[in-house]
Amino acid sequence: MNIAIIGYGRMGEQIEKVAKERKHKIVAYIDNEQDWKKQENKLNEADVAIEFSIPSTVLLNIEKCFARNLPVIVGTTGWYDKLEDVKTQCVEKNQSLLYAPNFSLGVNLFFALNRTLAKIMNGHSEYDVSIEEIHHKAKKDSPSGTAIMLADDIVKYLSHKECWINDTNNKTEELSIKSARIDNTIGTHSVIYSSDLDKIEITHTSHSRKSFAIGAVRAAEWLAGRKGVFSIGDMLN
Repeated sequence: MNIAIIGYGRMGEQIEKVAKERKHKIVAYIDNEQDWKKQENKLNEADVAIEFSIPSTVLLNIEKCFARNLPVIVGTTGWYDKLEDVKTQCVEKNQSLLYAPNFSLGVNLFFALNRTLAKIMNGHSEYDVSIEEIHHKAKKDSPSGTAIMLADDIVKYLSHKECWINDTNNKTEELSIKSARIDNTIGTHSVIYSSDLDKIEITHTSHSRKSFAIGAVRAAEWLAGRKGVFSIGDMLN
């Protein structure tokens, strides 16, 4: 298939490499507003767009894809407060969108493990739970989309947690997410249950951005011929 890459940073480079390994063709590279105009003809050749930009531009990029009847895979996070509006637009305009806070297979297995552990720990309020996430300094959003999904699932399944905060928690009903930005770190997420007697911890550490790129390109392949709004869970199932 012909792929347009929107956001040609570290992830864009990995997506290009993986796409070519899987015998796809990159027909357009969009990295700023001018590129949308300069590469109009090349965009017309694209079968799908893969979007890994920044939170401040992702919504406009999605709208531009919808306007071109271009199915779009979105890996950018930090915009989910507008997700319901985007879903409505997608359905009303009969477009195709697949979004995920993380396209790594390992991270999505980690999500499932987190949900299972939260169900087991429900009722054991002597354990306080927290999340720690570490990313590279260039990451714009905090907490990460992955950390937010982990937190949302914990709040869903733990009856004594009502919400999450991106800070140290002072209230038992709050789930603390601690974020750090360190050079040369791809991404590490830990869920920690701690009591006065012991600690239970699960951690996922990314060693290569290639795992995200493989998932995103597989998602582009899967989205072909489908209309509507999809998550990574729809593809994996």
